[in-house]
Amino acid sequence: MALNPGALSSSLRAAMLASPAIQAIDGPGLTALCDAIANAVVSHITASAVVTVAPGIPVTTAGTAAAQTGATTAPGSGTIS
Repeated sequence: MALNPGALSSSLRAAMLASPAIQAIDGPGLTALCDAIANAVVSHITASAVVTVAPGIPVTTAGTAAAQTGATTAPGSGTIS
C-alpha cells in the first residue's frame, strides 16, 4: 500500500477532534496543521526507510547471463527498517 498523506492527515484530524478541547479550535488552521504533519511524516519515511524484501518472490528474467533484466511476477512483502 502506498503512503497517502491525505489519508494520514484525515486520520490525524479525526483523532485530534476526539478531544473536546481541540474541537473548540477546529477549522482551516487545524486542517493545515494535520496536512503539514502528514506531509512531514510521509517525506521522512520515503527519504529514510529501507525496505528489506524476503527471498522467494517469483521473477522473470531476460537477457544473457552477464546482462539480465527482470521483474517480479507476484506480490511480495518486506519489512521497513
